[in-house]
Amino acid sequence: LFDWWSHFYDGPLVQRLTYQPEQDAVLRELRQVATGRVLDVGCGTGRLTTRIRRELQPTATFGCDFSDGMLQQAARRDPELPWVRGNALQLPFADQSFCAAVSTESFHWFPEPGTALAEFYRVLEPKGRLLVALVNPPTEWLSRATRLGSKLIGEPLRWPTRTRLRQQFEATGFRVDSQRAIF
Repeated sequence: LFDWWSHFYDGPLVQRLTYQPEQDAVLRELRQVATGRVLDVGCGTGRLTTRIRRELQPTATFGCDFSDGMLQQAARRDPELPWVRGNALQLPFADQSFCAAVSTESFHWFPEPGTALAEFYRVLEPKGRLLVALVNPPTEWLSRATRLGSKLIGEPLRWPTRTRLRQQFEATGFRVDSQRAIF
């Protein structure tokens, strides 16, 4: 799915409506904390990863994605960055490697959210910051219906409500400082 989607991902309308507002919000937050190594999980075509490197100039920036198609697009965008093929359920990085990790519009595609959160927790420094941005359904019944539909077509989509997402983070050991609506 994402190898195919990589050909449309960077379209101006898709970017303006979905990804750009979230990436701007993530960058605003990162400006306060990202001076060390930063990891972008589910980096897609590398738009945010490249912006992090250029705008914030942390010590190092890594983009990680499961899709070869997305990583090929990312490497064309910025051949100087390390683009790593990896699974959010088993990140190919050492413990406590990053001061910050981000994930925009990808967390809900991870087949086991609890395992992915444990991996984020593992690769972050003790006071590391995790920023996750995704569209949330307004109700639990819509979340469940979407999950059922995705299972029927063989996709791992789990679309958590804000409340459930907060519970998942706290159950892993993260302290949730805030949840913000991004328009």
